[in-house]
Amino acid sequence: MTGQQFAKDRPVISSQRRNEIVDALRRGTVPRRSLDAFAVGLDAFETVVGEELAAVAAGSAKFKAVRGEYGSGKTFFVRWLQERAKREGFAAAEVQISETETPLHRLETVYRRLTERLSTADAQQGALRAVLDNWFYVLEEDVLAEGGVVEGDAGGLLARTTDLMERRLAAVARHAPAFATALRAWRRAVAENERATAEALLAWIGGQPNVGAAAKRYAGVKGDLDHFGALSFLQGLLVILRDSGFAGLMVVLDEVETLQRVRSDVREKSMNALRQVLDEIDSGRFPRLYLVITGTPAFFEGPQGVQRLPPLAQRLAVDFSGAHRFDNPRAPQVRLQNFDLARLQGVGRKVRDLYVTGAAAPERVTRRADDSYLNSLARAVTGSLGGRVGIAPRVFLKKLVQDVLDRIDLHPDFDPRRDYALTLTDVELNDVERNARAASTPDDVDLER
Repeated sequence: MTGQQFAKDRPVISSQRRNEIVDALRRGTVPRRSLDAFAVGLDAFETVVGEELAAVAAGSAKFKAVRGEYGSGKTFFVRWLQERAKREGFAAAEVQISETETPLHRLETVYRRLTERLSTADAQQGALRAVLDNWFYVLEEDVLAEGGVVEGDAGGLLARTTDLMERRLAAVARHAPAFATALRAWRRAVAENERATAEALLAWIGGQPNVGAAAKRYAGVKGDLDHFGALSFLQGLLVILRDSGFAGLMVVLDEVETLQRVRSDVREKSMNALRQVLDEIDSGRFPRLYLVITGTPAFFEGPQGVQRLPPLAQRLAVDFSGAHRFDNPRAPQVRLQNFDLARLQGVGRKVRDLYVTGAAAPERVTRRADDSYLNSLARAVTGSLGGRVGIAPRVFLKKLVQDVLDRIDLHPDFDPRRDYALTLTDVELNDVERNARAASTPDDVDLER
């Protein structure tokens, strides 16, 4: 049997991306790219996501709340969303909400993390500089197309480009004139080869605190970005992305449920900040923005979450009392279905098939890690975690790649049925997985088939 036969009907994927996926799973983490290569259970969202991205690219704005228990795949889902968006020409950023690092009630920190994690199809992180460079390139091309200045006239081109920039940012400048001022100064510093000043101003535009006073004097700006200025800077960033040819910006605020564990006054401020952003989206302030938040059911329904702010709760209210298959993916809040054993086994088959495309011994890997063995391994891992299929995917895929597929590929005489016995140690598990493992032994668990 040939390697080409093994690759039949599998997604076309480069060896580099295949290795990125396998390496991430081997480490027990979610890959950053090419998630559709082993995604299962997302068919219900495909069409609606495409419709909503098209609407945002046409100038509207969208908001989506994603709910799911631990293990339902929220992180996987939002990264799949971002990858889908970037294929459609969007920029994207994923921000982890944290009481200490990124408190939601301080939108300036959210904006700062957004710019730090800004990614495009060509840049996985820290894409702000590339976006700004591309924006000014587009502005220069527009100026040259208008006539009146030649490419060799550096001074005239800079002046006309700056003038066009200010006209494009006119609406934003009414609310945040410092944003346009800093952009103009950054462009001048780049043109004058003032690299240190340009770096400092780029940091200030990205919301970084503690930028040197000399750079601020050069630009004619004062202070640091605050909570209210952050929304105006976001407006400016959306304008830059639009004029640079991007379809829009997808922002993911992940782990918003951490708000349930903060002080009550901080929680109230954070809920109000989220309500404010949603109101601004509805008002049309952020065209081409697709905002996604994730949280657990307890965050959306419990007394320490969204329900503490009735206007926000009303905005996010969706009836989930019916069968999961009848859910409405167009609703402002959607729920992810927890993994069952069949889905877990399906993911295992997809990962095995992806692994085979780059294996040294593809036939041996497929034969010894056949569907029957994958099903047994999935049941064993789930049983070792108290029968909680929802928390099993990370451990299952790590064990599958690291302990089974790699060994079959590397050692011709390794047979997992004979030479491998599943073991789970506390050091390789997170808190939720350790608690599930301590709850019962595999022999106590009645697994669904």
